[in-house]
Amino acid sequence: MLVYLRLLKESFGFAMNALKNNKLRTLLSLLGVTIGIFSIIAVLAAVDSLDRKITKDLSSLDKNTIYLMKFSFGPSEIPQWKREQFPNVKYDEYTYMKGAMTNTAQMAYQIFTRREAIKYDSKTVSDVKIIPVSHEFIDIQGIEFESGRFYNESEANSGATVIVLGNEIAKSLFEGFDPIGKNVRLYGKRFTVIGVMKKEGSGLFGDSNDTAAYIPVNFVRQLYGDNNNSLTNVIIFKPAKGADMEAYQGEITQKLRSFRGLKAGEIDNFFINVFSGFTDLIDGILGQMNVVGWIISGFSLLVGGFGIANIMFVSVKERTNLIGIQKSLGAKNRFIMFQFLFEAVILSVIGGVIGLLLVWIISVILTKALDFEFVLGVGNIVLGTGLAAAIGLISGILPAIAASKLDPVEAIRTGM
Repeated sequence: MLVYLRLLKESFGFAMNALKNNKLRTLLSLLGVTIGIFSIIAVLAAVDSLDRKITKDLSSLDKNTIYLMKFSFGPSEIPQWKREQFPNVKYDEYTYMKGAMTNTAQMAYQIFTRREAIKYDSKTVSDVKIIPVSHEFIDIQGIEFESGRFYNESEANSGATVIVLGNEIAKSLFEGFDPIGKNVRLYGKRFTVIGVMKKEGSGLFGDSNDTAAYIPVNFVRQLYGDNNNSLTNVIIFKPAKGADMEAYQGEITQKLRSFRGLKAGEIDNFFINVFSGFTDLIDGILGQMNVVGWIISGFSLLVGGFGIANIMFVSVKERTNLIGIQKSLGAKNRFIMFQFLFEAVILSVIGGVIGLLLVWIISVILTKALDFEFVLGVGNIVLGTGLAAAIGLISGILPAIAASKLDPVEAIRTGM
């Protein structure tokens, strides 16, 4: 054991001497490993950070949440021209489904509309995401409040001019004052602030409730009517716990087809989007990012491996005399081989550590510059270090074998 510890110490010393005496040559040889480790760990860290962000953002939603609408979350076999002719989901369909569906924990109605400006006194916040929803929405997607509350059933049904503000919107308009009970202007009307949501940070697509405002869906229905094609309406279903999802979707299809009077043989003119399908789509995209990262970094690691092998062959040539002396004093072939293998691994790990350090520096910069937590996890650090060590081990095999097979007499004579 002590022999191998001494061997490791000597190999580390040789690696440091290589860096000290031939800085440019050694650093250029390590560049491939550095770039390779940087590439793959940067991609893996980005994917892990995105996955963590997605999990956090979507944690309030049940994976079985269903969105009934005229559009599909993913690709569809139905031609686009035909899909564009599908009717919007209507409020009377929502009220019908509420009474007709079984095994339902909760159901809500939402309208996707354009962004608007909200005013308070002389202050204006533009490009606010307006989210008109029925009162049940809060039971499907949990919303945390800094102060106040969500609107109730009576306010929702009457289309009352009440509003729940995102954290950033409230701060921009009221600058530290309590917004609850104050009136803001939206759509040319006065809305009473009844709630302010807790700060969330940047959302999945750069958006979040921080820059949003919730209002009763019936206010927007009264404003635009139920036949406005510039809006997209959605019925959101939260199935009861333990409900058979396939049977539940089948019931939605059967009930809506019946309500719309679709005949046998006619295609469904609506889409049932399951939330788990959306997360599966995102997981697929993240998986593809991982594959691309491995492919790109693979070429860099291959170049880095050749660089390590090259510098080790040069090291064998420069230390031929020393190898001969070691062998003449009784050093075994495996001792010489392990010495050069350890040196190759150490050099490669140094290149890998530089790559990891670059990833860490960039992660700190991105986390501060963007409202997004870029995390370099312990798992990725271990993976990067292990990958660098493996590259060094593989690259050092041929030079190490060549060194171990040198004839001691010839080696001493050649090195003189």
